[in-house]
Amino acid sequence: MNELQDRLRNVSPGSLAGIRRGIEKESLRVAPSGLLAATQHPAALGSALTHPQITTDFSESQVELVTGAHVGVQDSLDELTQIHQFTYRAIGDEMLWVASMPCRLPADDSIPIGRYGTSNVGTAKSVYRTGLGHRYGRRMQTISGIHYNWSMPGVTTEQYFGLIRNFRRHSFLLLTLFGASPAVCSCFVEGHAHTLQTLRDGTLYLPHATSLRMGRLGYQSDAQSTLAVSYNSLERYGASLQQALTEPYPAYAGVGVRDASGGYRQLADSLLQIENEFYGTIRPKRVIFPGERPLHALRERGVEYVEVRCMDLDPFVPVGIAAPTMRFIDVFLLHCLLADSPPDTPAEITALARNQDRVAMRGREPGLQLERDGRKVALAEWGAEVLAGCQPIAAALDAAHATSAYGDALRAATTALANPATLPSAHVLAAMRSDFDGSYGAFVVAQSAQTKAALLGLPFSAEQRAEFERSVQASIDAQAALEAADSVPFEVYRQAYLSPARLGLPAAG
Repeated sequence: MNELQDRLRNVSPGSLAGIRRGIEKESLRVAPSGLLAATQHPAALGSALTHPQITTDFSESQVELVTGAHVGVQDSLDELTQIHQFTYRAIGDEMLWVASMPCRLPADDSIPIGRYGTSNVGTAKSVYRTGLGHRYGRRMQTISGIHYNWSMPGVTTEQYFGLIRNFRRHSFLLLTLFGASPAVCSCFVEGHAHTLQTLRDGTLYLPHATSLRMGRLGYQSDAQSTLAVSYNSLERYGASLQQALTEPYPAYAGVGVRDASGGYRQLADSLLQIENEFYGTIRPKRVIFPGERPLHALRERGVEYVEVRCMDLDPFVPVGIAAPTMRFIDVFLLHCLLADSPPDTPAEITALARNQDRVAMRGREPGLQLERDGRKVALAEWGAEVLAGCQPIAAALDAAHATSAYGDALRAATTALANPATLPSAHVLAAMRSDFDGSYGAFVVAQSAQTKAALLGLPFSAEQRAEFERSVQASIDAQAALEAADSVPFEVYRQAYLSPARLGLPAAG
């Protein structure tokens, strides 16, 4: 604790005030009935390939809204709100599904994969998604969440990796405090073994779950569980990923890259087709140049920011995340950065995976025990220790911003941890039971309709609309330019892009 405070004293107020955060928010487009929208990405939203703020994730029906990086929390939320306002005006009677676990879904092969035009870059994005469908099923890919991109001036690559190690140790706290997916439509697990309980026809849940999205039902992969990626250094991290990106994986080699008629089934037969396929609660990131591989960018220029990937959509907040939540994440990430961060080990990596699953499925269970340093510790006790360590950090951020908002966010988190019935996951179940007879679908449809009305009711000037319309046209023009500039067949492009030489420096050791 004293060492943390010593390190905190060495962080200048300018660095604290210079923290930048950006948001990427995924949401399914749904019909008023709550069924997944079968329509194409609306033309009025521009090109999903080239628009900087409005794109799609896995599915053609899965909108992803992206802000820039801002030094102000409210600035980030203001931009995200405006993107929502424009998006809602472009989708007609459809809604954005406000929960992380999906709506009623059609048969797996009827879930539409994102389409990005005829350029080699756009074709690669669609083929990658086709591969994800073959590997994990399309339903899993319709899960949505919020990614929180965070950086602070002066942080080195080595320090970012220390932050990541501590984040992985302590991310159970974020799942507990902000997990909001304790229930799911029964269609999501149709035909698959599961341990969920029936709340009513069409709705499954676990009574103490916090985030089913982050548990075994969510972004989990038996294949990737064999990948013990170390975050002890950029070299170790890069070596782990390079192997997964370049060596054939037997199960995926069996899928094949192309089918009998020459169509593409996946980009590659390695454990990971590309870097983005690696699922994790947090990633080291660097803005890439056009055509550059993410791992090459990291190896050449180091870590620029981290991407927090474990945040559920909050169905009670119109844009999915609230300012106090963002301020708490800022405090938490600074704690991860400044606290001692010993090297990870294979044993710890596997223990952390068990902890994540316990908290996702049972995080509000009284007396729940987690694993720490080979011993059992109560979630409530460990979480309270982390929150206590965050107090001087919140005070320093308040001083740097001349506010009390960071301390308020930390106090709210401390109160919530001590009162599990007030957590978002408990709030979701209580609302489902009290107002919707336990129906997950009815609850989220109502919240989605209410959210759409609230956002459409906010002021949105003609100037704001015109600015978005200009960006839409610019994205359409940019996609057309990419398609006109292609000079090689897709197969030549694919092989060149996937060449191990494109990954940068050879793996260490």
